[in-house]
Amino acid sequence: MATVAIEQQGPILWLRLDRPEAMNAYNAAMGAELTAGFRRADQDDSVRVVVLTARGRLFCAGADVSAGAGAFDTHAGEGAGNFGGGGEVDSDFVQAMMDCRKPSIVAFNGAAVGVGLTMALPCDIRIAADTAKFGFVFARRGLVPEAGSAWFLPQLVGMATALRWCLTGTVFPAAEALAHGLVSELCAAEALEDRARALATEIADNCSPVSLALTRRMLWHFGAEASPAGALGVDARLNIVRGQGGDVHEGVAAFLAKRPPAFPQTVSADMPATDWWAAPHTR
Repeated sequence: MATVAIEQQGPILWLRLDRPEAMNAYNAAMGAELTAGFRRADQDDSVRVVVLTARGRLFCAGADVSAGAGAFDTHAGEGAGNFGGGGEVDSDFVQAMMDCRKPSIVAFNGAAVGVGLTMALPCDIRIAADTAKFGFVFARRGLVPEAGSAWFLPQLVGMATALRWCLTGTVFPAAEALAHGLVSELCAAEALEDRARALATEIADNCSPVSLALTRRMLWHFGAEASPAGALGVDARLNIVRGQGGDVHEGVAAFLAKRPPAFPQTVSADMPATDWWAAPHTR
């Protein structure tokens, strides 16, 4: 039985966590299906935006611990089925999210704790129902933050807030998440999917897919660097390339004609070479 329902509506690919009877608790099948969903979005030019949300009253209650503490033992037993085997934790879904060249939106319809929260950090935009709650509860379970969250969380909310949330392990309300930038907006729970759809549609209808793919990579790549030197070199080169393409001609023409753009270039065929990332401080 699928743990993630995947549905494409026009240019939007919806990924809905679909274990409401288990509070959408994370297991290995869910990780594999998230990986597949983001890889599909990356490869399909008809997909412009990904929206990740959930069915039921919670977004994700964290790891599936129905089998007890053994759920975290990846060497044997239930843990191998939940998180991978051979003593390693499977985090392929995080890499798939980061590699995906399409913008992603998370819509928290309810509580998100543990991996149910860290799974959303690699996505680009997060919104939430005003009734949602959040918690980085790892230390209270004898664990440490996973899914790369020790890197993602300070990038998003700052080190002081990341330390407080992770070291106390407290569950905090949506208003606190908004105040510290973990989410960018709140709305009533019943309006959440409509708001996510409107946001995704705004992106899909108005922005060049190639420019979006490059922009999100630039921001994630250079946002943690100590100086803007690398970004200056790369954005100069990319704008030379983009300035010669069909998208910029269409973008300017649409602006002058006051009409929606119809960008001709695609992610699969028109992405510039990105070997510049290997030497970001070289012009």
